[in-house]
Order: sequence, then structure tokens, then C-alpha cells
Amino acid sequence: MIILDYIKSAIYFTGKADRTKAMTQNLEASQLSLNDVSRLLKLKRQIGGAFTIFFPLEPLTDFEQQELLLIRNHFWRHLESGKVSAKLVKFLVLSPLMRLTGFFDIPIVLTMEDSIPIEVEDEDTLIKGRLDILAVNQSDAEIGATPFWILVVDAKNSAIDSWAGLPQLLTYAYKSLQHQPSVWGLTTNGRNYQFVYLTRGNPCTYQILPDLSLTDRERSLLLAQVLKAICKLQNVQLQLA
Repeated sequence: MIILDYIKSAIYFTGKADRTKAMTQNLEASQLSLNDVSRLLKLKRQIGGAFTIFFPLEPLTDFEQQELLLIRNHFWRHLESGKVSAKLVKFLVLSPLMRLTGFFDIPIVLTMEDSIPIEVEDEDTLIKGRLDILAVNQSDAEIGATPFWILVVDAKNSAIDSWAGLPQLLTYAYKSLQHQPSVWGLTTNGRNYQFVYLTRGNPCTYQILPDLSLTDRERSLLLAQVLKAICKLQNVQLQLA
């Protein structure tokens, strides 16, 4: 009888532990759809507009245009040889683009492949993922405070549509709205560049901006102009945070 009672007790507590464990759902950000993002994070899409709604676009200098052409030619050469991996997209394209447009300058600091957990309110759900590139303002005046997120970047290989990275990007960028009013995000496969703008509110919202392309001359010029504008805008955003 004592043994039987022990077994019943063990079954009870084991079942209770399993039920408690089952209550917490762990999700990978890379597996989410836009519907999942909308449901879990209460993030709503607004109709997007032109980039000029957010900031003025300055013309590129001759030097910047030549550097951009060099980046485009380097990417084309690798693309013609086959699929360009996500890691190579970051090294071959994103790094020189961000250097060219000011993201390597003080007080901006870049981090790569940082893990990011996101707890979903009102649900026992934890979303996990890994940021590809994050640009933050790490000014001396803000030591000890949460850095201001300027741009969140998600990179895919050249064979994957950049749109496929949108749910993952939105999930990562949403994290920043806990400590700032807005943030820019970018998902790219090296060829196409999809920018999004997230705003804190009730509900939080995001806007999808016009698709840009490195392999198209006019849209690549606009790409560099947009990156420069976001980089310069970060000082204004920091004051509003």
C-alpha cells in the first residue's frame, strides 16, 4: 500500500510539472509569420508612405556614388557565381554600405548576432532569436542607460526573398519599443532592401516602406540616401526618447 501511494504521488507531481512546463511556450522568431507577429505582439500594420515623410534625402557626393558602384559591382560578381550566403551578404554588402553611410562613426556602435529573448504579455510565451546587426547610440552621456536602437538589420542569403525576413525583423525591432518611441528596421538578401518603421503606441504599429535594390542604379542611390538619413536622424530620435 505504501509503495502504491508513493507511485500515485510521483505520477501526480510529475504530471503537475509537465503541465507547468507545457504552460510556457517557447517560439523561434525565425518561424513566425506576419499573422503570428500581429497576434502575439499586438503589432499592427499601417499604410506605408514615402521615405521623404520621415526625413529629407540629401544627394550623394561623387565619391559616395563611386563607392556605391564598387559595392554593387563586387556583389554582382559574387552573385553571378552562385548563391550569396547570409554571412557573405553581411561582410560583402552591409558592412561597406554602413561604413559609407556613417554607421561606423562615433557615437554609433554596431553589434552582431546577439541573442534576444522577448516575453509576450498576457501569454506564457517566450520568443527567442538572434539579431544579425544592431546599430545603437552609445554616447558617453548615456552610460548606464539602455542604448538607443538606431537600426535593426536581418540578413538572408540571396536566394531568399527579403520579405521572408520581415516577421523576424519586426519581432526583434519590437523589443526596442520598451525604452524608445520608434525604431527603423531593415531586412535584405543583398539584392533587395525592405525598410520598416516601428512606432510605440496602443497598439504599436509598423509601416513598410518602398522596396529598394542594390542591383538597380536609381534604387541603389536611394538606398544609400536612406541609410545616411537614418544615421543622421538618430540624434533627433535620441532627444525624443
